[in-house]
Amino acid sequence: MVAYLVLLFAVFSRLLPHLFHTTAIGFTAVGGGLLYFGARRSRWQAIIAVLALMGVDYYLTVFAYGYAFHTSAYLVTWIWYGAICLLGHQMLSGKPSVLRVTAGVLASATSFFIFSNLAVWMGSIMYPHTAAGLSACYIAAIPFYANDLISTAITAGALFGLPALVRSIAQTMDEMHGNHIA
Repeated sequence: MVAYLVLLFAVFSRLLPHLFHTTAIGFTAVGGGLLYFGARRSRWQAIIAVLALMGVDYYLTVFAYGYAFHTSAYLVTWIWYGAICLLGHQMLSGKPSVLRVTAGVLASATSFFIFSNLAVWMGSIMYPHTAAGLSACYIAAIPFYANDLISTAITAGALFGLPALVRSIAQTMDEMHGNHIA
């Protein structure tokens, strides 16, 4: 149930105005939300997350920004949504560790940086289709990558770390008061 609430939060927070990938879950910590959803749901339920975020992308493009909707412009992003859910399922289902969550955060933010900017370079005329143009595209995206990495780490840390912290505090309180958890 919590995984669906996180997904719902991800969907609605994408609709909020944000600056340079710094929303709680925007394009930023969608990674953290998708890692969590993937870790808590079956592989096939990743389709639900992808479809929900596809709907938000369509709404934002057509109604909020007033642009024509071209599916091809979003394919890399949609594939990434699904891949991060599957990564969360592979790496983080069961009992996630700090190392695994950290690796998931790095993989999420870095893969989005690499693939989304490669798609921008390949599919637009903003940068020349040369090695220098590709370099310029990646260099221009570094501030977005930093914000994405930070917000994904914060979101994933909260989603995976807070339940463990609450359990630890509850166990400590029980032990202090002589109640032993079986």
